[in-house]
Amino acid sequence: MKYFIGVDLGGTNIAVGLVNEDGKILAKKSIPTNIEQGCNSIMENILKLCSDVCEIYGTSIDKTEKIGIGIPGTVSQKTGMVMYSCNLPLEKVNVREIISQKCNRSVTILNDADAAAYGEYIAADSKAESFICITLGTGIGAGIIINNKIYNGFNGAGAEIGHITLIKDGIQCSCGRNGCWEKYASASALVSQTKEAIKRNPDSIMAKYKNIDGKTAFQAAKKDDLTAKEVLRKYIEYVAEGLVNVVNIFQPEQLVIGGGISREGEPFVSKVREFVYKYDYNRYMNKTKISVATLFNDAGIIGAALY
Repeated sequence: MKYFIGVDLGGTNIAVGLVNEDGKILAKKSIPTNIEQGCNSIMENILKLCSDVCEIYGTSIDKTEKIGIGIPGTVSQKTGMVMYSCNLPLEKVNVREIISQKCNRSVTILNDADAAAYGEYIAADSKAESFICITLGTGIGAGIIINNKIYNGFNGAGAEIGHITLIKDGIQCSCGRNGCWEKYASASALVSQTKEAIKRNPDSIMAKYKNIDGKTAFQAAKKDDLTAKEVLRKYIEYVAEGLVNVVNIFQPEQLVIGGGISREGEPFVSKVREFVYKYDYNRYMNKTKISVATLFNDAGIIGAALY
């Protein structure tokens, strides 16, 4: 049995797993990214986590085949260089060279959403000629697979669907533009929307929660909290409006929604699907199959490891 290491480098956490050739995670560990500590700290934490997951399973890095790293941003797979990441302090950093030299392993670098999409594609044993995975996390990532190959543009900078404009002159995004989809439909956006709703409605049961996160509005809505229900109504529309754009452009055979929010499952996705089917341009042909991702937060680890 061959072993691979998958790294999912996110704006919030670094998650690393030891993965076998069947795509099963044998050991996993994560820590906060702590972006304020800078690039060098992030690289050191990746290396330590790689060593830790091997130790947990009872092996070592030199017994693994390769390391795959999914990174949010523009990535050159040819050079291993991270050209730009709006949510991480990585600009023109050759992550592949740094990690490879430190641990003497072959390293593959790819966009984190591409890694997640590849993981979901493999897990679903999908036969779809066109497959898109949208991840709702710190930002919004997208991985596009066409004819079994990841599509990310001629220069590796494609599929940044989270940065399509949803609302002109809207909320400022870290990419430098205003009104990007991820500022309204990411998990981080949902947290912000929930906090704002609590300020406006202090009688909401959500005001009693100690920690406000992406689950808060969903939990409160199940208790029939009207403020939470309104937060989710708007949030679901934000998610679905962006997906209508994606479907209108690509008309993919299959689209899966991943990231932490996807853990809300079919009750969440069914409402998104209903909106998309109502407003997408396609009226008479077969509709895109829209479903919940199956690997959740493990998709990036598995996809990076097996890519």
